[in-house]
Amino acid sequence: MTRTEEFEQLRPLLFAIAYRILGSVSEAEDAVQESWLRYASYPTEPASAKSFLAAVVTRISIDVLRSARVRREAYVGPWFPEPLLTDPYEDPERSAELADSVSMAALVLLERLTPLERAVFVLREVFAFDFPEIARAVGRSEAACRQLAVRARRHMDAGRPRFEADQRSRAALADRFFGAFRDGDVDGLRALLAADVHMVGDAGGKAPLWRPSFVGAESVSRVLANLVEPFLRIGGAVDPHEVNGQPGAILHDRAGQVLATMALDILDGQVQAIRMVTNPDKLGHLGPVGDNFATLRETNEARGGKAG
Repeated sequence: MTRTEEFEQLRPLLFAIAYRILGSVSEAEDAVQESWLRYASYPTEPASAKSFLAAVVTRISIDVLRSARVRREAYVGPWFPEPLLTDPYEDPERSAELADSVSMAALVLLERLTPLERAVFVLREVFAFDFPEIARAVGRSEAACRQLAVRARRHMDAGRPRFEADQRSRAALADRFFGAFRDGDVDGLRALLAADVHMVGDAGGKAPLWRPSFVGAESVSRVLANLVEPFLRIGGAVDPHEVNGQPGAILHDRAGQVLATMALDILDGQVQAIRMVTNPDKLGHLGPVGDNFATLRETNEARGGKAG
């Protein structure tokens, strides 16, 4: 097998590692491409292409994350990862764990870790690399990596998100949610929301955001219901689609351009959280991006009111 063929076989895994470390589709793709360039020019044949490339993409991702964290400290409003519609890495025996590890909630929680802790956690807990491989990947001793793993696991366990274990139940509730959402059914929405549900948006200062979050079933159901009817009337669309391994949707304008993604956290038969990404800088990989400000103005004109 040629190096090109080996690399292409491993590309899904490399992207999956990089995305979980970085929380960015574009940066993960760049890290994978840089890994290929280093692999292609490496003078000798590695004993294991998988171990070699995993180490390379991990080191690149750690370096990128260190600089990205400085930018994220100055980020306007809540920060969410770039939405991922399909994880290219598949492992049927661990599909549920992989989906949960790429969720918006899990990736936001990973932001609390140092770059090294995050890389070690991803390699060990998500992809089950052994400690000798992890040590080579991050340039630390095995003992140091074990300590990093313990610290990372402690931080993650303290706030680890929980999701509905039965994916069919989760999908069925999401179908009901988006049905009520498109119908503007306040009562239907309220019945599906946890009492303390929170809806949070990532606009990055580049898209409309009425407030950082809405909390409570009454508030969230009314906000959603009041906006969706005029939005649909002006030609907008709410298209259900898995987002970061969880039930969600993509919102399009009348021209089919992407306006936002919406991801749902579902547990105990209720929607616990709704996370929306409207920052246009985070949506370009999903297709042509629409103008949220113009769409909101038109939506408000259609409902004869103003954003609240």
